[in-house]
Amino acid sequence: MSADRKATWLQCALIALLMLIGHSAVAEVYTYIDAEGNRVFTDQPRRNAKKVDIAPSNQIKAAPKKPSQASNAKDKPAPLFRYQLLRILAPEPDSTIRDIQGNLIVTVTNDPELQPGHTYRLLVDSKVYGGASRSPVFPLANLDRGTHQLSVEIVDEFGRVAERTPNQPFHVMRISLAQKRLAQPCKTDDYGVRPECPVKDKPPEKKSSILPFF
Repeated sequence: MSADRKATWLQCALIALLMLIGHSAVAEVYTYIDAEGNRVFTDQPRRNAKKVDIAPSNQIKAAPKKPSQASNAKDKPAPLFRYQLLRILAPEPDSTIRDIQGNLIVTVTNDPELQPGHTYRLLVDSKVYGGASRSPVFPLANLDRGTHQLSVEIVDEFGRVAERTPNQPFHVMRISLAQKRLAQPCKTDDYGVRPECPVKDKPPEKKSSILPFF
């Protein structure tokens, strides 16, 4: 066998072997010498063929990808902003509110001005009253008679309390209509105008006893 023919045969044999190995991870490979003295590799068993032991695959499994820091990173809140001043303007501390329906307007002021994403939150008797708002004016309605505690918070977009006023007391006196009429009697023009002077309670007008002159 010439050198060129032998080299060609070795190349063909190597290619055939690689194809057989790549064909199936569990395929069996056999080898034999044909009539011309050439070594042949095949996956089909036959007489006088010997099984070739194939070393196990040395494939390296790819390492699982770690989640990127960007996907896992959460938006960390910035340092909490602090206000120099937060104060309730009205009502004044320990003031008395006289209203039949128990209504009240609360106003607040702060310095510096309210920051973006920040809101006011009103607390009556340490409980949140209504929802958070960017308005510094809070209308309260139907408060019970008696003494209450009032405070206001400024919260940021993460729900953190940036500032809070101390609790300050105020008193609600819900005067009845009868008490109001007693304190300020209804006049003719008051009926239908003042809540304590309904039209149905308006006394009938007195007719003149002097006959008209003809």
